[in-house]
Amino acid sequence: MQGFILIDKPTDWTSHDVINRVRKLTGERKVGHAGTLDPFATGLLVVGIGKEYTKQLGELVGLNKEYEATFVLGARSETDDPEGPIKINETARELTRDEIEAAMNKYKGEIDQVPPRFAAIKKDGKKLYEKARAGEYFEPKPRKVRIDEYELLDVGANSHSPTREIKVRIRCGSGTYIRALARDLGNDLEVGGYVSELRRNKVGQFDVVDASPLKDLTPENIASKLFEKEEAGSR
Repeated sequence: MQGFILIDKPTDWTSHDVINRVRKLTGERKVGHAGTLDPFATGLLVVGIGKEYTKQLGELVGLNKEYEATFVLGARSETDDPEGPIKINETARELTRDEIEAAMNKYKGEIDQVPPRFAAIKKDGKKLYEKARAGEYFEPKPRKVRIDEYELLDVGANSHSPTREIKVRIRCGSGTYIRALARDLGNDLEVGGYVSELRRNKVGQFDVVDASPLKDLTPENIASKLFEKEEAGSR
């Protein structure tokens, strides 16, 4: 049983959890994916099964990605997402749609992005989140990333709370941290920000509409979901 499969990752599962589940469903030990999703995130995970297909995953990792996300403005998270301690900015001012869109515009194109301190990339041979959890002080180095589209879909209504949710759609190059975009947007608006919900809709030509929910996969039906890379255009 070998090939690629598109999986719609549920929330609270790590990408590694998904890989382990696919191993159990197929009995194949060689299983990998083409780009990690954080546990709180949902959406498209491109999975390769078998030696021939896991070797091809390197060609897919660098493909463009598309996401929809909810940002909370008016609060900060230690991890820039809902999993870290969150501090609400009680003095956050009200924001207009025009203000938010103007701040978003500066992040279109190629930008220098500082990764979150709680990230899986390595510094001095150690993952950043391991250093952060150990209480080490460090400043992640900026990296070049590309934002092709950054669209404001919806702005939540003003309420008595100092926080305000916005919905965004982002099409970007590989290596972009959506958590960092939320953090930086909040900082630019001087109120703070973090991402509370994140869904990956596309990886290159692959679309989440063609993906199988993980809960629906069984040892009996998983073989029917497999395909070869050359078939991707017809999916």
